[in-house]
This record gives sequence, C-alpha cells and structure tokens, in this order.
Amino acid sequence: MQKIILYLSLALLATCTQVHAQTKTFEQKVKEISTKIKSISEEEKQALKLEISAIEKQVEENKITKEDAAALKTAAAEKHAANIETRVAEQEALIRDLVHGKVDVEVTNDSIKNKMKISIGAKKDSLKSENRTTSQFVFAVGYNNLVTDGAVANSEFKYNRSSFFEWGITWNTRLSKNSNLMHFKYGLGFQYNMLQASENRVLADVDNQTVLVPFFTDLRPNRTYFKNVYFVVPMHLEFDFSKTKMDGENKIFKSHRGARFGIGGFVGVNTNSKQFIAYRQDGYKITERQKGDFNVNDFTYGLSTYIGYKQTSLYLKYDLNPIFKNNPIDQNNISLGIRFDWN
Repeated sequence: MQKIILYLSLALLATCTQVHAQTKTFEQKVKEISTKIKSISEEEKQALKLEISAIEKQVEENKITKEDAAALKTAAAEKHAANIETRVAEQEALIRDLVHGKVDVEVTNDSIKNKMKISIGAKKDSLKSENRTTSQFVFAVGYNNLVTDGAVANSEFKYNRSSFFEWGITWNTRLSKNSNLMHFKYGLGFQYNMLQASENRVLADVDNQTVLVPFFTDLRPNRTYFKNVYFVVPMHLEFDFSKTKMDGENKIFKSHRGARFGIGGFVGVNTNSKQFIAYRQDGYKITERQKGDFNVNDFTYGLSTYIGYKQTSLYLKYDLNPIFKNNPIDQNNISLGIRFDWN
C-alpha cells in the first residue's frame, strides 16, 4: 500500500512539473472555476432574498394571503436550490474535463509580466506580521478511487477517469507567539468523490448490497459516473517553514511563504449520492440521473495529509470507514491530487 501511494505521488509530481511550466497555469484555471462556484451560491441567495421581499410586499398590500405567501416562498427556495445544483453541476463538468486534460492552456509573455508585478507589489506589507489566525479559501482536485480489501491495485473503477474535488474555508492559527513553525488548521468544506466503473458497468442495489452490473448498451464513459458529496470538517496540524524576518527586535511572521506540511484528518456527513448514466439509443443521447442512498454510509471520517510550497501542495486523503454499509468486502475511498490554499 505504501509503495502504491509512493508511485502515485511520484507520477503526480511529474505531471505537476509539466503543468507549472505553462503560464496560464492549471492553478489559474482551478481558481477561476472555484471562484465561480462560490459566486453561484451568493447570486442565487441574493435572488431568493429579492423574491421573498417581493412576496412579503404583496402580503403587506393585501394582494395575497399569508398562506399563499408561504407556498410562494417554499417554491422560490426550491427553485433557487435547483438552480444552484444545476449551475454547480456545470462547473463540476469543467473540473472533470480539467483533470482529464481537456482544457487548453496558453503561454503568454504578458501573464509572466503580470506575475512579476504581483510579486513586487507584495513587498509593501513585508514589515507587518500576519494576525495569529488567518483564513484561506481551499480548493483541491485530483484522482479518486477505492481501496478494496486493503489494496488499490486491480480496481473495478477507472484510475484516469475517477476524480475528486474539494472546496471550503479554513482558519489557520499560529500556536506560538514566538515561532512560526506550528499551526492548527481547521475549517468547513465539501468533498465531491466521483467514480467511473470499468467494463461498461454501473452500480446497482442487489439484495441490499451495492454492486457493479453490466449495462444493456454502450455507455458514454465521459458522462457516466457515481458521485458522493460530503459536508466535512477538516483539522490539521500544519508545520510552516516560512522564513521569519526581523524588523529591529521584532519578529515578522508570514505563513504560506515557504515549504509546508500538514497532517490530520476530517469528519463529515453524506449530503447526497447520485449516479449519472449516459448512453445513446435510437439516435438520441440519453442521460439518466439516479438519486438515492445506494447503501452509502451516512457519515465519513478519515486521515489526510499535504506537503508543498507556498499555496500549492500535494494532497492525499483516505476514508477510514467503508463507502458502502452492507458489502461483504470493505471498500474505502482514497484521493490523491493538488491542493491550493489561497490567503
């Protein structure tokens, strides 16, 4: 198991080196998508507030009853919740395409100049320490699969097509007044774990067990996958090796300016499980969305670690509890990818 993780880590590091050489980087694309996901929720919540305000005004003007208003508010909330799900699903598709190498990146001299300007401008605050507690927007993306009966080899799910992404907010508290080394990092976020079965199969509930079964026709593999979404609370002990500068006798503490290493874990709850099945039939493209529990465990907990430089890290997480409740063989989720912590 340790050798497998090592080989996967080396392969991913080689991939990261190639991506880093491009100016319009993978990181920039991920940041654009993650910012869009964050704004979608804010836009829909604001639109819902305006609708509710309009409904309450109609009640004040005696145009509708309070009972009608309650029904209208419920319908509005359901509409905007559906809007969020649909619009976020579009961004999920972009992320999957990005992980699978379908998004083009371009190299331009202008973007190099912009990076240089940004790094020069950052020196203005070089003589001011950060607060003991800082906050970050965290985004992680990469490959996902299942450890079956203690092994990730010979998986029934495709290695290059099964992916994950995670986003959320963390708070990073420096534990010592006089040292920048140790931090406690904690937060709130969402994990999206996606699995794509091999050999033209889909998941099905058979005798209260979740198993893979053959599909009756050829699947569209790019759009057929199983997704679990978890609301999680991550916690890590972070070792930050950023250099401590001096202003006279005062120490200047900055985080995320050097090598970092974090180790810890997460606990969470499953918010939904869905299977998307896409195929062609009689000249039509058909997509089915199946929503249910799929015998997935309601709660998750696991270990996670990351190691990197500045805001970019190699990230590994492993679920200690099996993904399915009643299967005779335990299958635990494992994810390996790149993580970004933006201050």
